[in-house]
Amino acid sequence: MSHKATHPPDTPLYPIREVSRLTGVNSVTLRAWERRYGLIRPQRTPKGHRLYAQDDITRVERILQWLNRGVPVSQVGDLLDQPEKVETPTPASGDWESQREQLQSTIEALNLPKLESLYYQSLSLYPVSVAINELWQPVILSLEAQWARTPDILVRRTLEAFLRSQVGIRLHYANQTTRGPLILLNVMPDDPGPLWVLMAALMASEQGYRVQMLDHNLPLEDLPQAVARLHSSMVLLASGQKESDSYIRDALPNAAKTLNVPLGVCGEVARLREHAFTDDSVHVLGGDLPQAISRLRPLLRDSGVL
Repeated sequence: MSHKATHPPDTPLYPIREVSRLTGVNSVTLRAWERRYGLIRPQRTPKGHRLYAQDDITRVERILQWLNRGVPVSQVGDLLDQPEKVETPTPASGDWESQREQLQSTIEALNLPKLESLYYQSLSLYPVSVAINELWQPVILSLEAQWARTPDILVRRTLEAFLRSQVGIRLHYANQTTRGPLILLNVMPDDPGPLWVLMAALMASEQGYRVQMLDHNLPLEDLPQAVARLHSSMVLLASGQKESDSYIRDALPNAAKTLNVPLGVCGEVARLREHAFTDDSVHVLGGDLPQAISRLRPLLRDSGVL
């Protein structure tokens, strides 16, 4: 059922940029939810600008709750008017599993026009955290497990080049408009490519950080100079590999002690080596990238950076 705008004349109304700020959902996604699925129906000014009432904002927050429970946006409309405690439905056709299969087969087929379409569709229909959690991170994990058995350098490099271009464009414009702390993102030495760094960069940028991404490993001994010259507030390292024992247990803690900003680790390496990081100078943020990035702000605050 479509959500109709029937607010009294004296209802406070908010422009789309304010709704985006309040909910964390970008304006492109808000428009997509309205146009494609009729999930929200804001009022319009005589010039066509959208205006949202408080119940529209509450509805956006309920949409987010369902998405964060793993429900694809195509199924959310049927759930919005049900009691809040209704059980999460079993995903049907068009669910996350089929979307992952479609994305992975498109990558493996080297179908770049379709890959571009799926990329923009995922980031327009979903908040970045949901798109990464439910779609991109699972597909990258699946591909890397497959490549560990049967390497396919062409597919890997093609995907890396595609994401480097798309994420790079996004970072370029986002870095110009945000005043957030600068995060220096560096790939770890055993990772054969920057897929995890690219996803972490996308997530960090969405959360309001400026991001300087290094998709080729910068030696640890060069990090203090990089932090000083780039005016970084934090160093964040990512990898999809286990990395060596000497790197995890010795090199990283030693490097962290040379920095005057926090050093964090995220990506699959943080899950695989969760119990190997024994030095408090290295902040293990987790393998779940949206969750890892959500931990940056309290870490920066506790470290006196913010």
